[in-house]
Amino acid sequence: MSLQMTASQTVGPYLHIGTDWLTIPNLADGKVGGERITIEGRMFDGNGSPVPDGLVEIWQANAHGKYAHPDDTRDLPLESGFRGFGRVPTDGNGFFRFTTIKPGRVPGPGGSLQAPHIAVTIFARGLLKHLVSRIYFPGAEGNADDPVLAMVPAERRGTLIARPVAGKAGVLEWNIAMQGEAGGQGETVFFDV
Repeated sequence: MSLQMTASQTVGPYLHIGTDWLTIPNLADGKVGGERITIEGRMFDGNGSPVPDGLVEIWQANAHGKYAHPDDTRDLPLESGFRGFGRVPTDGNGFFRFTTIKPGRVPGPGGSLQAPHIAVTIFARGLLKHLVSRIYFPGAEGNADDPVLAMVPAERRGTLIARPVAGKAGVLEWNIAMQGEAGGQGETVFFDV
């Protein structure tokens, strides 16, 4: 008898059937301290077409730089209304939106501090493996010396930095371009983890 490896499966068209009940578009209730923000954007495929069945998963620290996770044992405040984790689907036009608070700085390699950021995991049809990226904030303290941003070529860093939306206070736009130039900023930087 010969044992053969099973073929890899892509994320299929029925992804949402098993995950819709896990949708969490608000990572912090109104009682949580910090600057409230909304991140909105669109997910585009390599042809520049919207991805109508993608899933954007978010993980972040609170305004004090503490994660809502048992592994973060640092002595920093953590309000009960802060989830720090969320998941939102894209709609028929590839649009997604979530509300949270701007995160604080967290420890990085070698005792350095990372700039405020949100970790993002992306699931979509046709992917053999999820994609990992980050959202940084325009003009944030620490962007210039963030150890992860420093690894990204200067001309590609803009794909990781959200942009203020004109006329909408507290709203930032961050598009996900799976390939090519879609979304007006070039292909999003994805990280191997």
